[in-house]
Amino acid sequence: MKKYLSLVIAVLALSGCGSNTTIVNSWRDPKITIAQENFKKVLIVALLKDEASRRITENRIAASNPIFKTSYEYLNETVKDLSKEQKLKILQDENFDGVITLRLVSTEKETTYVPGTYTGMYYGGFDGMYTGMYGYGFGNWYGMYSPNFYDPGYYQETTSYMVETNVFSLKENKLIWTGTTKSDYVTDLGQTVDAIMQTVVQEMRKDGSLPPKSKI
Repeated sequence: MKKYLSLVIAVLALSGCGSNTTIVNSWRDPKITIAQENFKKVLIVALLKDEASRRITENRIAASNPIFKTSYEYLNETVKDLSKEQKLKILQDENFDGVITLRLVSTEKETTYVPGTYTGMYYGGFDGMYTGMYGYGFGNWYGMYSPNFYDPGYYQETTSYMVETNVFSLKENKLIWTGTTKSDYVTDLGQTVDAIMQTVVQEMRKDGSLPPKSKI
């Protein structure tokens, strides 16, 4: 079987999602698919200002399959002043045939209200409350609103991260797939990278860039 899945697949091996990640939009070249490209060596480029985050992201993906290579090994400080053409030649000389880039497009903060809850007093619903309170005075009714039985509501701020993933064919010298994902409740960068790549692969299967997942 062709190793077109090299690109994918690696990703399918990634498990555990540290965030809630969904696809926002995507586009593919109608004339070529990722499966047809049959990539043999793919450069992973995380376009992040923070060097530590860049390396964590690239290492996370590169560790999943030997065809993935981190960009900081090839496009580092020693080549930063080279032209685009010179950098492309370096990749061609190293036999790269594909590039995947991840770019943080934007962050959005949202504040939501989490309602309070009654706890530790009555079980069995509203009827149970009346049964339990029957024959008792106002003090017992008032007690149900005390801190002992009520967890107050609170405001919760969450940050959403919009990440653009692009797949380039160096053989065709063009973009062949792009998609934007949205990740909420991010607590771990590595697990979020896993979630993004899993979501991207699912979308690629839906749009025909990759074949449907085997049912075997």
